Amino acid sequence: MAAGEIFLWELIGTAMLILLGNGVVANNVLRKNNGNNAGFLFVNFGWAFAVFTGASIAAPTGAHLNPAVTLGLAIADPEKVPWSQVPIYMLAQMVGAIVGATLCWAAYKLQFDDHPEPENTLGIFSTAPQIPHKVWNLVTEIIGTFVLVAWILFAANYKMGPDGVPTFGNAALGYAGVAFVVLVIGTSLGGPTGYAINPARDLGPRIAYAFILPIRGKANPNWGYSWVPVVGPLAGGALAALLYLAMPVAA
Repeated sequence: MAAGEIFLWELIGTAMLILLGNGVVANNVLRKNNGNNAGFLFVNFGWAFAVFTGASIAAPTGAHLNPAVTLGLAIADPEKVPWSQVPIYMLAQMVGAIVGATLCWAAYKLQFDDHPEPENTLGIFSTAPQIPHKVWNLVTEIIGTFVLVAWILFAANYKMGPDGVPTFGNAALGYAGVAFVVLVIGTSLGGPTGYAINPARDLGPRIAYAFILPIRGKANPNWGYSWVPVVGPLAGGALAALLYLAMPVAA
C-alpha cells in the first residue's frame, strides 16, 4: 500500500477513534448533557466501541490507530509492517488524534463554554493518574498495553490477507474482538491511570487541549506527566512483540 494511502486511512480511523472516545468522556463530564455523570463503565463502553468504529474504517491499513500497536507489529514481523512504514503510521495517528480531539471540542463547544472551569477539562482529552507516581503509573500503562498487543499477536493470530486487509483467528469477532479487549482493559486495569494504552490517543488530544482551551481560561496540559502514556504503551507493545517472537507460534 502506498504511503499516502496508509497516512489517509490511519488519520481518518484515528480521528474517528478520538472523536468518539473523547466524546463519551465529554458527555459524562460536562454539564447539560444527556450522559452527564453516567459513570466510568459508561466511558469504558464508549471507548471500546470507538475502537471498533475507528478500526473498521481503517481496515485497509490493518487499523493500527496506535503507535504501540504499529511498533509491536513491526517488531513481530517486519515483512507485514516494514520499518519504513512505521513513521508514516505514527505520524498519521498523531495528526488524526489531534483532528479527532478538535472535532470533539467543536461538537461540545456549548457545553465547554457552560462549564464553570473549562481550563480543568484535561481529563476529557487525555489521561491522568489517580495517585501520581510516575514509575508505577508507567508500570500500569506497560501492563495494559502489553495485554492489548499480546491479544493482537497471539489470540487474534494477526495475518495480512491477500487483499491487504488483516484477518484474525477469531474471525467471527473481527474488530469487535479488539473492542472487547479494550473494554476489559478499561474495566480491569483502567482505574489507576485512565488506560491510555496508546501514545497518539493521549498526546494528540493533549496538544489539541493546549491550543483550544486558552480560548477561555488557562489550560494546564500537565506536560510533566505526558511522557508516561507515551513511553509506557510503546514499552508494553515492544515487550508483547518480543514475547511473541520467543514463543513457538512465531515460528
